Amino acid sequence: MDERIVMVDSGTGLKLTEEQLDERSAVATVQLRRRGVRAGDSVLICLPVGPDLLVATDAVIAAGAVAWPLPVELDAAVLRERIVASDARVMISDLPRALDAADESRVRIVMGVADLGALHPYPSSRGFRTESDRIRP
Repeated sequence: MDERIVMVDSGTGLKLTEEQLDERSAVATVQLRRRGVRAGDSVLICLPVGPDLLVATDAVIAAGAVAWPLPVELDAAVLRERIVASDARVMISDLPRALDAADESRVRIVMGVADLGALHPYPSSRGFRTESDRIRP
């Protein structure tokens, strides 16, 4: 069976398959729900373009929440304005600038990529897997 490649990380060259995206998005969705994200909530996502952004966005949508992507290159003032305007209480980001910009907003829950369980590298072939990929129910 052919693995369908969904994305290739331009920085690392690692490939993300459809199966890996589904698995990581499911884990991330559970983590979001455990942190209190519910249907209709707005969730800010400030991550660089790549597999982590794709997983986070899929997880937010799967949780029934509204994904509010914020470009990482925004200057601090514009970033702060958008965060405040979103009225979101949850943000997914590892960027110090984004975390600082959220200080005077409604954001009360900040999750990084590691909190979503999406930190594992994306294997480029079926033969090479991370430890978490070997664990099967």
